Amino acid sequence: MNNERSSSTTPLQLETLKWQFRLTWQLADYHLPRLTDDMCLWEPAAGSWSVREARDHKWYPDWVEPEPDPAPTVTIGWLTWHIIWWWSGLLAKIREEAPLPRQEITWPGNASAVVMKLQELSEEWTEALNKLSSNDLERPFGYPWSEERPMRVALAWANSELMKNIAEIGIIRHLYEATHAHD
Repeated sequence: MNNERSSSTTPLQLETLKWQFRLTWQLADYHLPRLTDDMCLWEPAAGSWSVREARDHKWYPDWVEPEPDPAPTVTIGWLTWHIIWWWSGLLAKIREEAPLPRQEITWPGNASAVVMKLQELSEEWTEALNKLSSNDLERPFGYPWSEERPMRVALAWANSELMKNIAEIGIIRHLYEATHAHD
């Protein structure tokens, strides 16, 4: 009986994860198109982590390990880089590929390019979710953690992490607009 119940609820779990992502992406569709280059690089507090152009003309994030406690304030540029980093890594693992090391993930360099990159990742995520079967949800999956968990946990984490990151982008965007209203 438990196996029957588990089997019948698993497709609902996958549909719930897809719904949760679509809901989260609606919030992204609200905030991301409004981003500007200045907004992405605006540091809301002294010592904010951001993305910075290096001599090779690539944009790298501020980063130290272990992460300071409390964590520093971040820019929208840093947050969008962060999404690109974890989301591309998770997608690689779902495709059973090796994710690129964090140091090789760069920020696209401007607001329009970052919006295009995030839209591309959204499309890849939708495609990955659509290819999954109910059985895949229980498959052992170790990313982003070192210990394996059912894949459904990683998918739920990704939707939650994306919602948190997009909400943070929204807050910083609103603060930027409020503080630059008369510029």
